[in-house]
Amino acid sequence: MHCLGSTYQKLGEYKKAKELEMVVLEKWTTILGLDHPDTLLAMGNLATTYSNLGDYHKAEKLEMVVLEKRITLLSQDHPETLTAMANLGSTYSNLGDYEKAKELKTQVLQKRTTLLGQDHPDTLRAMGNLARTYSDFGDYEKAKELEMVVLQKRTTLLGQGHPDTLRAMGNLARTYYDLGDYVKAKELEMVVLQKQTTLLGQDHPDTLRAMGNLARTYSDLGDYVKAKELGVTVLEKRTTLLGQDHPDTLRATGNLARTYSDLGHYVKAKELGVTVLEKRTTLLGQNHPDTLMTMANLAVTYYAQGEFTMAEVLQTVVLEKQRHLFGDGHPNSILAMQELAHTYRKLQKLKEVEKLDQLVKDSQKST
Repeated sequence: MHCLGSTYQKLGEYKKAKELEMVVLEKWTTILGLDHPDTLLAMGNLATTYSNLGDYHKAEKLEMVVLEKRITLLSQDHPETLTAMANLGSTYSNLGDYEKAKELKTQVLQKRTTLLGQDHPDTLRAMGNLARTYSDFGDYEKAKELEMVVLQKRTTLLGQGHPDTLRAMGNLARTYYDLGDYVKAKELEMVVLQKQTTLLGQDHPDTLRAMGNLARTYSDLGDYVKAKELGVTVLEKRTTLLGQDHPDTLRATGNLARTYSDLGHYVKAKELGVTVLEKRTTLLGQNHPDTLMTMANLAVTYYAQGEFTMAEVLQTVVLEKQRHLFGDGHPNSILAMQELAHTYRKLQKLKEVEKLDQLVKDSQKST
């Protein structure tokens, strides 16, 4: 049953995996007790499935128990403890708690490098995870530096077609995107999508993630028709496979809304954007980075429709929260300042424009 659950996980059939893993955890807890290694393994597997289903709070609760017990029973440096630490770090990232994520991921990378060496798959996984957190903090150059190392080593050790190599390639592509190098991002994303489709099929979560990333890059390259085509496909499949409220479905909805806005289909964009904002606010809270990104995108649509007051309301909230979460020097904070300044110009609030323009200059100097 445990093996079948793992198989469902690899196939991306997370609901089926969850059903089996809940049974396994219940039985192992009853037969072996909560501290037995097999029980903790089952608990960790169920937590991973909760994460894949977008239920990050349930994942966090289980992972905290697993980590605490692993430390007590095995020590801080044991491979199983480090795996538990890495899993909890990833969940903190999903919850938008980047400080906690960075703290745990840094520990894991340091310990794995010392214990296993730089080329070990677990070390490279830890390096890739920490790189993602650097990106979350807006430190894209550090992220790129780590991800290039990971991709080079993955390619050498595993070959270009290995799933871990493709994951590393996708992560580097995302960082190129964050750096505004959309051409390089597109080149890598096309390779990833082609190979993921061949290896895993069109409906696998990793394939859909690759397709969504490429769609987003097409948008920023101005190829909105291709972006829409891919975006519609991703959203349909995500909705069917995961449901309307899953984080990946909401990401696909938000990306498609942005593409509709780029195409000038503002009514559709607004409709989807409002839906995503409501759901993300309910599921993640108003302060989560994904909620703030949705709010910012919806504000852009309001702006494009000439609804500058509505845009101002949203952009003011976004800027306040971005500054509180990440500080003035974060790329998202600076972008929020610039977008609100544009809106103030339309509303003839010129004193506010001057203040924001100066704040942008000061923030850019400090980075």
